[in-house]
Amino acid sequence: MATMSRALGSAFVGFTRTPAVPATTPLPLPSSCASSALLLRWQRSRGVGVVGGGCARRYSSGRNAKISMSLRAGIVGLPNVGKSTLFNAIVENGKAQAANFPFCTINPNTGVVAIPDPRLQVLSKLSKSKQTVPTSIELVDIAGLVKGASKGEGLGNQFLSNIREVDSILQVVRCFEDDDIVHVNGKVDPKSDIDVINLELIFCDLEQIEKRLDKLKKSKTKDPQVKVKEGAERSGLEKILDALMDGKPARSVDLPDHEKEAIQHLYLLTMKPVIYVANVTESDLADPDKNPHVQEVAKLASELKSGMVTISAQVEAELSELPLEERVEYLNSLDVAESGLGNLVKATYNLLGLRTYFTTGEQETKAWTIISGMTAPQAAGVIHSDFQKGFIRAETVSYDDFVAAGSLGAAREKGLMRLEGKEYIVQEGDVMLFRFNV
Repeated sequence: MATMSRALGSAFVGFTRTPAVPATTPLPLPSSCASSALLLRWQRSRGVGVVGGGCARRYSSGRNAKISMSLRAGIVGLPNVGKSTLFNAIVENGKAQAANFPFCTINPNTGVVAIPDPRLQVLSKLSKSKQTVPTSIELVDIAGLVKGASKGEGLGNQFLSNIREVDSILQVVRCFEDDDIVHVNGKVDPKSDIDVINLELIFCDLEQIEKRLDKLKKSKTKDPQVKVKEGAERSGLEKILDALMDGKPARSVDLPDHEKEAIQHLYLLTMKPVIYVANVTESDLADPDKNPHVQEVAKLASELKSGMVTISAQVEAELSELPLEERVEYLNSLDVAESGLGNLVKATYNLLGLRTYFTTGEQETKAWTIISGMTAPQAAGVIHSDFQKGFIRAETVSYDDFVAAGSLGAAREKGLMRLEGKEYIVQEGDVMLFRFNV
């Protein structure tokens, strides 16, 4: 059978998979990822046994199957906290009804947002690329939750299932006063709001765990391997159940790896990393720390070991209506360096332990999202599974060195381009060219 050696600088174009490629032993998976949903989807897309956590999805179209490492985040919050206004402002596809009414969002809204990264444009310009392709984040906005949502109050409980497979939860917290926008509980109180949402997520997980434990108790399997797995699942769930009963999230429980693996198929809501999004007015955006509500959210986020970012949904809405060239000028007028979306993405990447690397060439410059700790072959597999199977080496240069050299060719001539093997851990901002055999 003929073997072809290829080098990839950007996207795979005209790729032909050679049939009957023998299966390879999966490389060890990175353990630094904070999201079970993200790593689990990556594992499933590679046909790897479930050993840790969740996100790549496989898209198949004839021979050109590839994997998307697009992030998925669920937006939750009480009614009238600015949740859907924020969604409307930053999502490219899909519109939520933004109205001053507790249950105006009656269907889950999903949209995809291109992740801003100024490095992409620099690389694209230097390589004279025909296309520039950013990575993306998929947002799911559900109806506002209220106290008792897990028992049927309001409409939010109907849509919690829509965020079970997201990688992280963005909890929008109202940190602004406005008599024209009614607070569902009568006053702005971030701690109370956070407690309500967290308890509803806990109640939802409690119900799911109790049902699952009841099913496990009735199991009559005689398969020894299944028995071991069910035993690990039962042990893990009982530990989590105790924590939930104490008002603590599932992610606070330190489980051994085999128990984590056994329960991850349940996609528990309180197992997911959380970023608290403090929604402030335009006037508070430049110096949010002076806002006592923001101070309270920051304190709670620290105590709960979660992420936190400050955003003005109203400013994001205004930005979305401006031409691109006027947005920077508008932010500068507010004495703000970056949009809320940029800050939100940074917080998400930091919380989930994610990195970005680039491929660049005349045809295309593209950003790729990977899990921190991924090796060069695993990073190549994010582009196409066969790139991982047939990986030989990766020509690699840091972003700064690439920009200083001006091109891949110049980087080679100056000795800035490195040849990295299978053990190389991909670094933030690496510009890579993969060589492989299939």
